Amino acid sequence: MFLSSLSLFLLVSAASASLDDLGIPQSNALVTVKAFDLGSLTAVNGTGLVISPVLPGQQTVEFPLFAFLVEHNATQKRIMFDLGMRTDVENFAPSIAEMFAAGIYQLDDNKDITEVLQQAGINLTSIDTVIWSHSHFDHTGDMSKFPNTTKLVIGPGTDTSTYPTDPNAVHLESDFAGHNLTELDFTDSKLVFSGLPALDYFGDGSFYLMDTPGHISGHISALARVTPTTFVALGGDTFHHVGEARPRPAFQTNFPCPGHLVEELKTSVSTDYFWSPNSQIGSFDIESRAQQMLAISDLPGSVYEFPVTAQVSLEKIATFDADPDVLVVIAHDISHRANLPTYPASLNDWKANGYKEQTVWNFANKSNPAFLFDVVA
Repeated sequence: MFLSSLSLFLLVSAASASLDDLGIPQSNALVTVKAFDLGSLTAVNGTGLVISPVLPGQQTVEFPLFAFLVEHNATQKRIMFDLGMRTDVENFAPSIAEMFAAGIYQLDDNKDITEVLQQAGINLTSIDTVIWSHSHFDHTGDMSKFPNTTKLVIGPGTDTSTYPTDPNAVHLESDFAGHNLTELDFTDSKLVFSGLPALDYFGDGSFYLMDTPGHISGHISALARVTPTTFVALGGDTFHHVGEARPRPAFQTNFPCPGHLVEELKTSVSTDYFWSPNSQIGSFDIESRAQQMLAISDLPGSVYEFPVTAQVSLEKIATFDADPDVLVVIAHDISHRANLPTYPASLNDWKANGYKEQTVWNFANKSNPAFLFDVVA
């Protein structure tokens, strides 16, 4: 009994130290997080606008579309963090619809979140608030399908211009009409997590919104407390591929690359494009790699509107990714596609189930669709 109590004390103490390192206050207030996989968006010949380097044969990239239901345990209030995209692409504002008509983007098995929610028995009137991580079309869904009682929260500086008033706008008037709109302001925030200004959404430490600029004006992320000492970080498009955040030294320390992958990566990763101190020509060494595998794209037309700022936000979020008590889930992480528990399952038990340890290196497995580290003939 004494040893069990001592072990529990050490575990709680270690978790508290982790929270202190990140600057997160302690709390027993919780939310429940459930994910929805709403299909895939493919950017044809668009990999270079997202990440670097792009190896021959890897010019087209597929992105899953994840959306998240967050339920506040104390009040039972429901919010959606991101919505995926609408299914009737021809009814986007012309600036977006034209890209689908031209084949720049393609959809696969795309689902409308409002239909998915209702099929799951979740009445749309029960959704108190929708929070957009940012205002890109693959996150904003079709707000006109939500009742006017559903509020909309956006990040600071989000472009709210609409078509046809602005012929180049990406939004329609129906995206905002009838909804109580709140634009966040982090200016006077007293909370800072790993360098990120944060707001306590419910006022009890269960769910925070964080300022993560760079991808586009108004981009925000969320931090959900799913047990008193563990969290799910909803990263939106802070990065698009986990190779932009991994491996990094702290990540390698807490999540060593599995031995079988260390051996596989020696021959599966192209040393013409990737290197590390202990690599040799034709034999890549992941364990001595001290920097992430991929970089944010800074090409003209990149999906990162402010690449330098985006890199800073990524560096800050990467500290969460390296922490054993935080599961980071970005909106388009295809390495999760086969494993991420989706509705009706919740993400709350990720730590107890060993989910992070089992999946964080999936992106480096050559059989995983996230593997982009070798030339494809």
